[in-house]
Amino acid sequence: QKLRVPEPPSAYDFGQTINALNANKDKAACADLLTTTDPKTLPVLLSNKLEGEILLIFIQSLEHYIAGKDPGLAYQHLFYLSKAKRFKVVLALLSKNEKEEVQHLFDLLTESHSDQYSLEDLESLKKVYEL
Repeated sequence: QKLRVPEPPSAYDFGQTINALNANKDKAACADLLTTTDPKTLPVLLSNKLEGEILLIFIQSLEHYIAGKDPGLAYQHLFYLSKAKRFKVVLALLSKNEKEEVQHLFDLLTESHSDQYSLEDLESLKKVYEL
């Protein structure tokens, strides 16, 4: 059954929702959550709870469900995700395969075109993600 995902009102609720989605590895529902969540609010909603598994389900959801339909939204989420607390720590702990997944998402965004980012924006964000 598909989880219905309204935008959580608080960082606590957001964390609970993300943990439930991650436990079920429900990338489609995670994509729904990201679609209804203003990217600018991600750092606040994540608070200091960003973990490798959460970053990964976000990347996979963006890659498989959002980048093809709305590359601008995917870019915005990547941009604001990089502003979250613990981002650098989590990034440093990603495995080679996980980093390749992040690279693949950036490749998709490079192939897509959006008025929300330029190739230069994408290149500078890739550096933030250490790619």
